[in-house]
Amino acid sequence: MPQLGESIAEATVISWLVKVGDTVTAGQEVMEVETSKATLTVTSSVAGKIKKLIAVEGETYAVGNVLAELTTDTAPAKPAEDKPHFGSGSETTISTPSNTVEPVLQGLPVPVGAAGASYLSPRLKARMAELGLHAADLAGVAGSGANGRVTVEDFEAFVSRLEQNRLTPASSMRIAVADAMRRSWTRPIATVGMPVRLDALLAHRATLNPKPGPALYSLRALALALGENSAPAGRLVGSRIVHPSSIDIGFAVEAEDGVLVPVIREANHKTLRELVTRYNELVTLARERRLPADATGGSIATITNFGTFGLTWATPIPLPEQTLVLGLGAGSKVPCWDEEKKQFVPVMEANLTLSFDHRVMDGGAAGRLLGRVATLMQLPDAL
Repeated sequence: MPQLGESIAEATVISWLVKVGDTVTAGQEVMEVETSKATLTVTSSVAGKIKKLIAVEGETYAVGNVLAELTTDTAPAKPAEDKPHFGSGSETTISTPSNTVEPVLQGLPVPVGAAGASYLSPRLKARMAELGLHAADLAGVAGSGANGRVTVEDFEAFVSRLEQNRLTPASSMRIAVADAMRRSWTRPIATVGMPVRLDALLAHRATLNPKPGPALYSLRALALALGENSAPAGRLVGSRIVHPSSIDIGFAVEAEDGVLVPVIREANHKTLRELVTRYNELVTLARERRLPADATGGSIATITNFGTFGLTWATPIPLPEQTLVLGLGAGSKVPCWDEEKKQFVPVMEANLTLSFDHRVMDGGAAGRLLGRVATLMQLPDAL
């Protein structure tokens, strides 16, 4: 199996284009294969007669595996570097190509051959558990084992290089957040977004005391939208969608060296005025890391106001047990066309984003849910 492209470690044989006894010429297409990136053909680098077909259609073979044998009367010329080639020959049989593939591209931040820890031997798993490491920590390691596997020796060399740098201990909260995000990212996550007008919201907020923050408006709007149709907040478990029994919405609060997510229960059944005191209380308790048990866990979605950091756009990741996270960016004055005045007028606008588990929901459903949330935010009296 030739190297069919940078970072391609294997390919699946789709079909043979020749059979035993066929005579082939140099450069003739002899088989069709499929990689993770494309379907293409493999050519013979020499002229000769097919002696034996070793590779089986439908099976996957790593770079360097022997696929076939042929007889040839002459030594093969060196194949062109820019073309996939079909082995190399002697008088009787194709010799096995080297399993070591030297990448053409140099200077990348991560080695081309770094396939990560796709396979972990029991010995390597034990060593990683001893150090508290996960497979994700080895994503940039180029393995020297068969088919690019990371060996214990590769791992020890990786750890040795790390120890040459300045190291500081991570807090327990940082480790917990990292573990949650690692588990979340095992799912296909997508994000959609749209601008939302904030003028009506800000005018409504000015009339209240205590004043709810923009994030609470978005939380209440999402709760109402999911109360109308809870399917987007369902979780895919096996072959079934698990629908939520209660619209419990969490909201992200930055704490020391991490993020906590207090939860407001049944947010669709409480008005904005009823929620504001509890919301402010939970923000304070989260920053003090004193959240009560009834205000943690079990939420079906999270609100994050990344606009407090001056960010206008972000792609937050839902928690492992959730399908949705709604994000609100920083507001800014932008021109908007006024049809009655026939001129542009300044309005306050922010980006609203929705990140979701793409297994549960597609872009259309996500767009409709986000549009409903945006509409409700512009009708603050209804919240």
